[in-house]
Amino acid sequence: MTKKIQEKNTEIKENKGNVLKGVVVSDKMDKTVVVSVSRFIQHPLYGKFYKVSKKYKAHDEENKFKVGDNVEIVETRPISKEKHFKVVK
Repeated sequence: MTKKIQEKNTEIKENKGNVLKGVVVSDKMDKTVVVSVSRFIQHPLYGKFYKVSKKYKAHDEENKFKVGDNVEIVETRPISKEKHFKVVK
């Protein structure tokens, strides 16, 4: 019984922050990739949906992700001034 509770607690800690899906647009830095995350939002007055994208710097410990890869990033504690995400998949 206690093992199940401990396993659930560790899972909650791993997925504590936001999980975002995006595409790697730059891998020139060491242990860092830039991920572009796109989403559709609806205009408040006219109701039309349009695409908004934002770039996030994410930690890639092994430098294994290249430009064009689809990745998932998860929010973590600040790693540097601009890095607050880690690449999960």
